Amino acid sequence: MSETVVARPTRRRVESTLERVVEGNRFTIAVTFPLVGTALLIAGREGLVPAALAMHPYLLIAANLVMVSPLVAGLTPLIDRRALGGLAVLAAFTWGIELVGVLTGLPYGDFSYGLELGPMLFGLVPVGLPVFYFPILLNSYLLVLLFLGGASLPRRFGLTLGIVLVLDLVLDPGAVALGFWGWDDPGAYYGVPAINYLGWLLSGSVAIAVLQLSFDHEAVVERLDDCGFFLDDLVSFLVLWGLINAYFGNWFPVGLSLSLGGALLASDGFDFDVL
Repeated sequence: MSETVVARPTRRRVESTLERVVEGNRFTIAVTFPLVGTALLIAGREGLVPAALAMHPYLLIAANLVMVSPLVAGLTPLIDRRALGGLAVLAAFTWGIELVGVLTGLPYGDFSYGLELGPMLFGLVPVGLPVFYFPILLNSYLLVLLFLGGASLPRRFGLTLGIVLVLDLVLDPGAVALGFWGWDDPGAYYGVPAINYLGWLLSGSVAIAVLQLSFDHEAVVERLDDCGFFLDDLVSFLVLWGLINAYFGNWFPVGLSLSLGGALLASDGFDFDVL
């Protein structure tokens, strides 16, 4: 019996188990985890608990892995050789452009990390960076497909890039307030300079192009229709960073979080009736 024949049932069992675990714990993953994470991060920032505990890099990575588990479970059946190759290219691109950014100030401006988010590549950027970057890219792609799955490729591309920018408009102010990273020359948008978003236009365009080439569009749309929890990680993201921004009085990012969350929950294609 060939290894391929043996591997297929094993893969299906793994996919089924992962899907069952995520489906049975949707509220815990998408709501409880980000609520606890928000409280812990703010407590660490305010000195109510040791920052070394609240912002321990491996705790941050582990918590993030739990919150992205719906995305992983939804995506896993779609992973073939082409998709795996595309994700490898995206990981290399993510590390590469972040290293260039830290070393040269381009394309995001002169910035540095305020704490180590796990092991650091060359002591400069987190090895686990794709764990934080991929969800922004993939959730943006899926959200556009949820509403406009049948739209033309150029329209999907442009709207996905727009959502990526919106999610970064939510993320960066909260991350700066927590001290995760910051710019040598802080900008007017909650300490974030405009060049950061010009950089995201560049890097996001390349990443989305790779993503579009890596996955079968029709298969992703079909999976999105069948998998109720596929976008639960986006719920986690909006809960976590919306609340963090609210605590620090960053009201524009809060408004963006509420707008995206409201649109997602109101969509006929998304069901979060888990209570």
